[in-house]
Amino acid sequence: MTAPVVPFREIVLKVHSRCDLACDHCYIYEAPDQSWRTRPKAISDEAISWTARRLAEHAEKHVLPSVSVILHGGEPLLAGPARLRRVCEELTAALDGVAELDLRIHTNGLQLSPRYLDLFDEFGVRVGISLDGDRSANDRHRRFADGRTSHPLVLRAVELLQSERYRHLFLGLLCTIDVANDPVTVHDALIALDPPRIDYLLPHATWDAPPARPAGSPTEYAEWILAVFDRWEEQGRPVPVRLFESVLSTLNGGPSLTESLGLAPTDLVVVETDGTLEQVDSLKSAYDGAAATGFDVFRHSFDEVAAHPGVQVRQLGLAGVGPECRECPVVRSCGGGLYTHRYRSANEAAGRDAFDGPSVYCKDLEALVRGIEARTAARLVPVALTDPGELVAAEHELTRTLLARLHADLAGRGGPEWAEAWRLTALVDGPGLDEVLTHPYARGWLLTTLEALRTNRPDAVAHAHRLAAYTAAAAVRGRLDVPVTVGYEDGRLVLPTLGELRVGARGESGRAEVVSAEKGFRVRGRRFEVEVECPREPCGDWLPVRGLGRDGAPDPALDDLDPYRDCFGTEVLPRLGLAEADEWSGRLGAAWGLLSATVPGHAAAAAAALTTLTPLAGAGEPVAGRHGYGALGVPVGLTGDALALGLLRGFRRARFRALRDVADLYALDGGWLHRADWREEPVPVSVLLAETHERVAVAAYDRSARTLAETRRALEALQGAAELTVGGKSLVADVLVEWEEAARG
Repeated sequence: MTAPVVPFREIVLKVHSRCDLACDHCYIYEAPDQSWRTRPKAISDEAISWTARRLAEHAEKHVLPSVSVILHGGEPLLAGPARLRRVCEELTAALDGVAELDLRIHTNGLQLSPRYLDLFDEFGVRVGISLDGDRSANDRHRRFADGRTSHPLVLRAVELLQSERYRHLFLGLLCTIDVANDPVTVHDALIALDPPRIDYLLPHATWDAPPARPAGSPTEYAEWILAVFDRWEEQGRPVPVRLFESVLSTLNGGPSLTESLGLAPTDLVVVETDGTLEQVDSLKSAYDGAAATGFDVFRHSFDEVAAHPGVQVRQLGLAGVGPECRECPVVRSCGGGLYTHRYRSANEAAGRDAFDGPSVYCKDLEALVRGIEARTAARLVPVALTDPGELVAAEHELTRTLLARLHADLAGRGGPEWAEAWRLTALVDGPGLDEVLTHPYARGWLLTTLEALRTNRPDAVAHAHRLAAYTAAAAVRGRLDVPVTVGYEDGRLVLPTLGELRVGARGESGRAEVVSAEKGFRVRGRRFEVEVECPREPCGDWLPVRGLGRDGAPDPALDDLDPYRDCFGTEVLPRLGLAEADEWSGRLGAAWGLLSATVPGHAAAAAAALTTLTPLAGAGEPVAGRHGYGALGVPVGLTGDALALGLLRGFRRARFRALRDVADLYALDGGWLHRADWREEPVPVSVLLAETHERVAVAAYDRSARTLAETRRALEALQGAAELTVGGKSLVADVLVEWEEAARG
């Protein structure tokens, strides 16, 4: 299986192949691959120049905004200041004007001194230090060849980096886990050094050379890491910890933040001291030659390495993990673990690729992800998922955010008319403006205008100038003495949420001043002045937005006037006559009666949420359109049971859309497809979740055993869906409760 070339954004450049420590857990010197013995100690001038040239070519070809180069070893400081300066100069010159260069160095710190740090300051090289904890923990592995401790020298390096002169260069601490060390003691020792970041790393191991488990537990590493997590939480998360941040990110639908977890494609290549190009270094832990590609910087481009089968298999996301992992609910977070840790030579005897299977840390990774989720789920679930009032508030906040974005995107193109409307909007900001912006079609106006701006439509600014109408309506609602000049078209001046005033002949356009009055508002144009004393009642040329309440039914607005109500993908009817509106109101009241008698909980939720109904042509299903929460387009041809069920289904669609607007329910970076009994073909989780959320209400209404059974099977599939976030899982749990209530009848 192949994938499109994913450009490399991170280069590990080996500047020295030897080390001044003899760590017994080192994946370079203690691994099956001993190729370091045949390589030059320090990288040559020629290899430096070709690496810089290849990287610049690669960044320019793929239009990369930035690239990272990590100076590595062995111990990179053994290359000496002069060689490191040559590396920095060549890379900086080659990338100048092509891409931003992020230079880093990973070192044990023993050689670190001001002469190195002054050089790093000159070129912006940030420094990561390897340290495994307190002296006892660090001495377990990180010693000199004669057994001497390295700990005091590392602390001296950290102290130097912490000085005011060099603090900005400190990248963080890298700690390789040993479960024989006390996790809290290790963590506290690292925290005491006040690093900007901590990386906890699993020791490299494979199924052929599994990690040590002194206690014999299959989740020993997870237990160790979770103990650190608990301590980190107790301390108030004083510094970022990449491992924890990555799991928390994926649980919320975000990306992985480390190569060792998640499904993000690899974008890293290694340049050895002899100029050979290799895959990720950790592969040296698998077998001799595992990291080799056969390429070098002198004869080959980075694109050729990116097309190497060994690289491509780590760019396939879900398709790049074994069959056991693809079915696992936590695979988005663990990603099957680090590719190296999946190596099992016995797979080849069974006709499988040696890396086609779970990580040797599989049980640890599952326990770690589930442990962090269990500890944080209550905080990670957005309140809007469980509190209807918070959902409305979150939707309103989203609309206000879009309004601010519109102001930013206009960037002065709105002219004096926009500037004045924006100034007046700030003056009327308060409950009246909240009422106007909460109206669902205000969102439709904003989305239409933003899209027009993005596509450079000629009517974009004209749409933006509709802000004045919302501002005027807010002033009227708030009884604020703030005159607002509003444009009108086709002889109609529309005030959102209030109604429409005929101020001229058809085809006529112009501007008029709207100002709040004691009983209503006044409109003054060049040749007219009109006072509307009772905005809720029709009078003269004034047509108000009407209510639909009748016989104890909810009282949503019948909005058949708003110019942005045409957002349902089907024909919107013009203003209904009085008899038509009255007759429709009666049918809606009867439908609400059916819902209240059959599914009172769902009926109450819908009644509380639906603020606006707009009549559509025909007799199809109600539509949740492209607008804010609370509106439905309802075909006037629906009656009786069909209307009741349609309202219920429409509300559930509108609610799901609103939830999706304000909360990450699922990630879309995997290739998962799920089966549903009511679908011929498998569907993405977004479709399955939306339809299951709707069908559980239908099952409660029609009491169909088949619908209940189908919905239950869909819920079971969703409970094992890896792409659901913590919020998505919470929604599934709520829907399951609804299903249980429906099943009880």
